[in-house]
Amino acid sequence: MLPDDIALLRTPGRAAVLPDGSAAVVAVLTPDLAADETTGSLWRVPLATRTDTDADLGTDLATGFSTRARAPHRLTRGHRDTEPVVSPDGQLLAFVRAAPGSPGQLHLLDLQGGEPVALTDAPLGVQRPRFSPDGRRLLVLARVPEEGRYVRGGDPAAEAPRLVDTFRYRADGVGFVHDRPRHAHVLDVPTPAALEAWPAAPRDGIDGHADGPPDGHAGGDGRGPGEDGLLPHLQDVTPGEHDVAAAEWWPAGLAGDAVLVVAGVHAGRGTDLRADALLLPVPATTAGTGDDAPWPTRATRLTDADAGSTLGVVAAAASPDGSAVWLLAQRLGEGGRDFVGRPTTLHHLALATDGHGDGDGDGDGDGPRPAGEPRALTDEDVDLDADVLVPVGDEVLVARVHRGAQPLLAVAPDGTARTLVEGPLVVTAAAPAPDGGAVVTAAAPDSAGDLHRLRADGTLHRLTDLSAPLRAAGLRPAVELHATAPDGTDVHGWVVRPDPGAHPAPHPTLLMIHGGPHAQYTGAVFDEAQVLARAGYAVVMGNPRGSAGYGRAHATAIHRAMGTVDTDDVLALLDEALRADDLDAGRTGVLGGSYGGYLTAWLTTRTDRFAAAVVERGFLDPVSFVGSSDIGWFFGLEYVGDDATPEGAAQVAAQSPMAHVGAVRTPTLVVHSEQDWRCPVEQGQRWFVELRRRGVPTRLLLFPGEGHELSRSGRPRHRVARFEHLLRWFDERLPVTGRSSASPTG
Repeated sequence: MLPDDIALLRTPGRAAVLPDGSAAVVAVLTPDLAADETTGSLWRVPLATRTDTDADLGTDLATGFSTRARAPHRLTRGHRDTEPVVSPDGQLLAFVRAAPGSPGQLHLLDLQGGEPVALTDAPLGVQRPRFSPDGRRLLVLARVPEEGRYVRGGDPAAEAPRLVDTFRYRADGVGFVHDRPRHAHVLDVPTPAALEAWPAAPRDGIDGHADGPPDGHAGGDGRGPGEDGLLPHLQDVTPGEHDVAAAEWWPAGLAGDAVLVVAGVHAGRGTDLRADALLLPVPATTAGTGDDAPWPTRATRLTDADAGSTLGVVAAAASPDGSAVWLLAQRLGEGGRDFVGRPTTLHHLALATDGHGDGDGDGDGDGPRPAGEPRALTDEDVDLDADVLVPVGDEVLVARVHRGAQPLLAVAPDGTARTLVEGPLVVTAAAPAPDGGAVVTAAAPDSAGDLHRLRADGTLHRLTDLSAPLRAAGLRPAVELHATAPDGTDVHGWVVRPDPGAHPAPHPTLLMIHGGPHAQYTGAVFDEAQVLARAGYAVVMGNPRGSAGYGRAHATAIHRAMGTVDTDDVLALLDEALRADDLDAGRTGVLGGSYGGYLTAWLTTRTDRFAAAVVERGFLDPVSFVGSSDIGWFFGLEYVGDDATPEGAAQVAAQSPMAHVGAVRTPTLVVHSEQDWRCPVEQGQRWFVELRRRGVPTRLLLFPGEGHELSRSGRPRHRVARFEHLLRWFDERLPVTGRSSASPTG
């Protein structure tokens, strides 16, 4: 895989299954080098019974979809179309469309034919659309700016000063958030007649409107398919200061119209990590409630941090009959910040009700309420993906983060679990199908992501082959590897080798370290390892202690001990890989980002064995990180400790790369994004200056306008440039046999 082959990456999202089970609609994202953005379109994928094998899809390399009869076809051609949802009657498709340089807005498409129409013109866009159970309304999340802020065409430098009184005032990839909280909104779905009469939304630059819809079209002056030509009223049902993390409709016919909300509404929400699940009644019309009381007072708290709950709820979903709520949450201790190595676990909360209720939220006890405390169904050695929580009948589908894979499980209320999809697949999303099966999104050793049909009988069929263009360009297999750390701990990882026909052995070898640290590498296609292997480097990557997927003891082994057993583990894995004759033990390098940047820097303070290092977006000085990072108020304080006392300061320094920077001799490329608020640019700048003033060969590579996620979702041209700089750096310091230096020294 060459650097610009990222344009061949096609990543599917969560599918929306039509009620009759005939097809699913999925968004497919692609890094577009010409547009210099990640673009997206919606595809309709038939779910009819297949008789051909997965390997005989008749794939079109230009699209990654089958060329056979009843093949998938493209539904939309917007700049970036994502998050499809289908109405309960299967007639309408709602989705989010973003024009170049503009936030995403809600659009609606008649699946019987026609063009999409815009339904919103929210200043900062919308996300996570959901149809109500009766299909009459839509629920979305949208950030609501303070008056006078984030005005289109306005000058941000002329805005009033920001007054901050919470730790939670900014977020990487977003910016300041305390002055634009995310709220839940509802709007009425236009009638078919209104949809038919309204002109179609422009396609982001097609029809001559590159900057968005013109006046007289949806979005330009607020006009849309409403009765009076205006866009449907977007009613804020959670006004005020509270930030809503997630919202879902309550099942039909239960408690009136209501939404299940995940938000921090407790007194300590600005100083801890807890969040609650709440059931909020919404008025039957978009005219409003007429009640000025804060919305949490009208909601039923299904979990309650003010009453002692230690849960940090990240997702909530009602059972189809409304008798219970499934929760994904972390147990965060009495202080609400004990997150280190804490897995995301599944909980079941039974509900009681005195009747169906009128949904008026008057507190008369007529709606669902907790019948007890949430009951944990998975223990702390089982870690679940926070993005997969799908009720199906009496069970719920969840994805387990497990030893470099992500299998799909079905869990019953009593905790009984069935494995539906096993490794080496990495399941990232699932949607229920009418026959009791599901449509599953998963990556694999030969795929960056595809749709799969999981039938009720347990059989799994691949529906797409989106990575066929990548395989045609050349992919190298990730070969599983096990090593033993000095204390006897098993260390799990992989080696991705170059093509021996193109690059004769022995190969220079790079140790690559993941971020997190509570995350995992998998055996699925990984563009970074593929690009380095194509250039002639063997890549060793693994999951040292501190990673997710290997149990709580493994994850917490580096609590107040970063740079100890994790160092042992990655070096043991590297040494085990280097026992192979085709890897060159005398020519090694190291690289990593975020926590991987931390451990890369830490290794260079401990050994001179590496010919070159790349420290990217690193956590390098725990002391300054406290005030400069968006998560500094808790992350380092929990992982490495607090320097407020002499003992604490010594403990922090013992784990700090910056405290030991004088020992570094390894030539280092420091890579950072200028808008990184997770590991702020000052971390990289200081590392660069400290190395350079000590005479260590070093360079600083800065990316304008990018945040912490540059390598995964940054501008495509920046992603390509990053690869090219990494390859030039290693080519200078650790050249592949037979390759000449591609970059000057200095």
